[in-house]
Amino acid sequence: MSEEIKGLIEKIREEGVMAAEDKARQIEEEARRSAHNIVEKARNEAQKIIADANRQAAAKEASTKALLQQAGRDLMLSLKEEIDSMLHKLIVSEVREALSPDELIRIITMLVKDYSSSKAGADIIIALNKTDCEKLTKGFLGKLKEEARKGIVLKPAEEISGGFIISFDAGKSHYDFTDKALAEYISLYLKPQLAKILEA
Repeated sequence: MSEEIKGLIEKIREEGVMAAEDKARQIEEEARRSAHNIVEKARNEAQKIIADANRQAAAKEASTKALLQQAGRDLMLSLKEEIDSMLHKLIVSEVREALSPDELIRIITMLVKDYSSSKAGADIIIALNKTDCEKLTKGFLGKLKEEARKGIVLKPAEEISGGFIISFDAGKSHYDFTDKALAEYISLYLKPQLAKILEA
């Protein structure tokens, strides 16, 4: 009988050990699955965070690039405007200097003579700034009237800083030889060339 009890105890122990080992294996397997799921979830979360960070970085880079390009365009436009303004001032200054009273007398004489030889008709009206008008009136006007054989009227004009405006039909139409008009004509020629230089 004690042998049977011993066998029974041994059998119970073996079954208990086996049950405990099975339970331990189940627990271990569950722990492995749980750990695998946690690692997989953490990996997915990390990939999502990295993807979001990459998207944000790309968006920020694109935004920064667009801002830099806009700033570059704005700078170039500002620079072109400044250069255009400087060029215009330089041209006006050079034209004004070139249109000295002596040069005005020479140009006007030539225009009046050329016009008078081909046509007869209404008075010739010449508008100039006050200073140039006074200088041209002294001596020059009488001589020119004789050569032209028609009425020549010199009149001061506040809005003219240099050069002159001339009308051969008593003011119905006119030709603008003021410093501003001549500077504008010259600028129209020079600006495309300046643009090519700036683009290069």
